[in-house]
Amino acid sequence: MDGKAQLGSRDRMLEAAISLMRGSGLTGAGINEIVRVSGAPKGSVYHFFPQGKAQIASEALTVYSKRVMAFIDQALASERQEGAKVSALFRAFARRVEEGDFRQSCAVGTVTLDLDADLQQLQTILGDAFSQWAALIGEHLDLGDAVRTRSFAGLILTSIEGAYVRCRAERSSRAFTEAGEWLAILADQQKLKAMRPA
Repeated sequence: MDGKAQLGSRDRMLEAAISLMRGSGLTGAGINEIVRVSGAPKGSVYHFFPQGKAQIASEALTVYSKRVMAFIDQALASERQEGAKVSALFRAFARRVEEGDFRQSCAVGTVTLDLDADLQQLQTILGDAFSQWAALIGEHLDLGDAVRTRSFAGLILTSIEGAYVRCRAERSSRAFTEAGEWLAILADQQKLKAMRPA
């Protein structure tokens, strides 16, 4: 029995929504597509999600955001030095995009770019996800100054989101590799700068 069959209808619909949003944003995650991909009975959609697409998207993005938090945490915790941590994070994202055959991006990023005017309630979830990810990255780095570290964490997150776009366009993980190499160098330089006596 595959993993999909072991999940209940509700969870299968959430998994389908995440996959569809990673591939083609909110537009590609319509109710009919979610039902088709999940294999769940169409009649169960409004039983589990009485608010329809908005509720499915909201819950799916929340689940996805928590998974990305765990993914980032694991990658950064695997190394001790700042530059090595950054390299490990970008290598992990490079593997992730390769495993998705360059068709899967960040669901939060794709939905942000594809947000329907009638689903603006998702804006808070999207903004919170980015803020939480950046804060977590900052917690793993010590550049000697909280403001500098927070800013650098934001730069890392922005680079990850941009790398996803390039990887899909180029069908290559090179964007993650290049960004990771340069940001690792910069992280080590910032750490050394912070350690120098004033």
